[in-house]
Amino acid sequence: MANILSINNLRVRFRTDGAVRAFIDRNQDPYIDAVLDVSLSIERGKTLGLVGESGSGKTTIGRSIIRLVDPAGGTIMFEDEDIGRMSSNRLATLRKDISMMFQDPVASLSPRKTVGSLILEPFKIHGIDQINQNQKARELIEMVGLNEAFLGAYPHQLSGGQARRVGVARALALNPKLVIADEPTAGLDVSVQGEILNLMRRLQVDRGLSYLIITHNLPVIRHLSNHLAIIYLGRVIEIGSTKDIFTNPAHPYTLGLLSAVPQPDPNKRREKLKLEGELPSLSRRPTGCEFHTRCPFAVEKCQQESPIRQEIEPRRFVSCHFPFPLSQVKVQTA
Repeated sequence: MANILSINNLRVRFRTDGAVRAFIDRNQDPYIDAVLDVSLSIERGKTLGLVGESGSGKTTIGRSIIRLVDPAGGTIMFEDEDIGRMSSNRLATLRKDISMMFQDPVASLSPRKTVGSLILEPFKIHGIDQINQNQKARELIEMVGLNEAFLGAYPHQLSGGQARRVGVARALALNPKLVIADEPTAGLDVSVQGEILNLMRRLQVDRGLSYLIITHNLPVIRHLSNHLAIIYLGRVIEIGSTKDIFTNPAHPYTLGLLSAVPQPDPNKRREKLKLEGELPSLSRRPTGCEFHTRCPFAVEKCQQESPIRQEIEPRRFVSCHFPFPLSQVKVQTA
C-alpha cells in the first residue's frame, strides 16, 4: 500500500542563545537538536503511533509536518510532494489536507466563540464560503455524536469529552487526508477515552483517514495504531507493527515503557524493567548509545559507539547494539 507521508532523516533545531549572547560566549553552534535523523512513514488509511516520554520530540515532529516549525534538514513527503520546498500558497492549500488535533481540548478552543463558530472556523481561514453554514455545522456536530443544541454553547460549558469531540469535528471539517492527533485522550476519564477512540476509529473507516497519533499512553496506541515508532531524545529507536512491538519488544527502552502498562490478568503480566533516572538534556546528549545512561544492559560498547539502525525483521527496525535476545531477559525489580 502506498504511503501518504514519508519522512526521511528529519532534523529540527531550536536556538538556545540569541546572537549577542552567542557572540559574547563565542558559541559557534547555539542550537539544540530537538529531532534528529528521524525516518518514518504512514500508509494511506492506516495509523502510526509515535510514543515517547515528555520532551522526547514527539510533538515537534507533528508540528514540523505542517510547517509550524521549519526543519533544519531532511525531507517530509506528502503524496510525493516535498513539504519543505512548498511555496506559502501551496502550503496553505496543503493544510486543508493535513489537520492537527491539539493536546488540550479546551485550551485549543477560543473561549469567546460558540461551538458552531469554532467548527466552521477552518472554512473561514481558507476562504471557503460556498457552503450552507447552518447545515454544515449541524452535519459536523452530529458526525461526532453531539446534538445541534451544542452549537450555541461556549467551550467553558463543555466537559472534557465534549470539548474533544468538538476538536475532532473542527479537525475533520475540510475532509483532510491525514490527521495529526497530539495526545487525543489526555485528561479524559478511562470510559470517555474509549468513546473518543471508538469515534476516531469509526471516522477513519468511514472517511479513509490516515492518523499520526502522538502519545505516551501505550494502551491508546495498542487499540488504534497499525504501526509504532518509539522515540527517545528526538530519535526513533524502534519501529514496527504494533502487534510485534507489544509482543516482542526489541529495544530495552521499549520494554521499559511496556513494563509500566498495567496488566489486570495475572497470567499475562510481564517481568518489569524499571527505567531509572530522567531523560538526559538535549544540550548534553550522552556519548555512544544515548540510552546507555538508563539501560540496565549497557556495556562498554554502548557508552562508546552509537548503534546503527538495523532491520531485524521485514519492516522492523531498531537502533540497539544487542536487540535480541536482550529484550527477552527477565529483570527482577523491587
